[in-house]
Amino acid sequence: MSRFLDELRDPWGLLLGATAGGAAWAVSVHPAAAGAVGVAVWLAKTAIATVQGRDGGGRTAPDVTAGSREAHWLERAGSAARGFGELSASMGAGPLAERIALMRSQVDDSTATLERLAEQASLTGTALARFDLERLRNERTRLTRTRKNAREELVHDLDRALASLASQQAVVERLSQTYSQVLARMESSTISIEGLLARLVELSAMAAPGALEPTRVLDELADNLEGVRQGLHETEQITRDALDR
Repeated sequence: MSRFLDELRDPWGLLLGATAGGAAWAVSVHPAAAGAVGVAVWLAKTAIATVQGRDGGGRTAPDVTAGSREAHWLERAGSAARGFGELSASMGAGPLAERIALMRSQVDDSTATLERLAEQASLTGTALARFDLERLRNERTRLTRTRKNAREELVHDLDRALASLASQQAVVERLSQTYSQVLARMESSTISIEGLLARLVELSAMAAPGALEPTRVLDELADNLEGVRQGLHETEQITRDALDR
C-alpha cells in the first residue's frame, strides 16, 4: 500500500492525468467526463508503476546513501524517466508517438549513467568523511613552523611527515572536486530530463488529428536529450580518470 501511495503522489502521474483530462475537454467532452478521464489515467499510471515497482522492473537498485544529495537527484531523474515511459506507452500510433518512442533508449541510457554517477558520488562522499581537512591543515602549519627551528637530524623526518600531509590534502581536494562535479552534472541533467518530459507532455496534449507534427521542436528536444546523455558519459569518464590518479 505504501508504494501505491508513493505513486499517487508522483507529480508526473498527476501531470499525465491532468493532460489527458485537458485533451478530452479540448475535443468537446463534457467537463465531468473529461475529469473522469484524467482520474482514470492517473490511477492507471499509478497501478502500472506499483506493479512494475520503482526499481525498474527487477533491476538491482543502485547502492546510494539514503538522504544524500545524489539520492535526491537520482529519485527525481527516475521519476521523470518513468513518466517518459508511461507517456510513450499511453500514446496511440502516429508520427509523434514514434518520435517519442525513439527517445526512450536515450532516456534509459541517461538514467543508467545517473545511477552509476550516484553510486560514485556516494562512495566519494564516504571516502571524504574519513578525512578531517581542518586537522590536516593545522598539522601541516604546525610542522612547517617546527621545521624552521628543527635540528638537522630531525629535518628529514619532518619533511616526510609534511609530504604525507600534503598528499592527504591533495586526495581530499581531488575527492571534493569530483563530488561537486558529479552532483552538478546530476542536477543539470535531471532538470533537463524533467524539462524534456514536460515539453513532450505539452506536445502530446496539443496534438490533434490532421495537425502538422512539430518536427523542428522534436528535433531540438532529441538533440538536447542526446547532449544530456553524452555529457553524463563524459562526466563519468572524467571522474573515473580523476579517481584513478
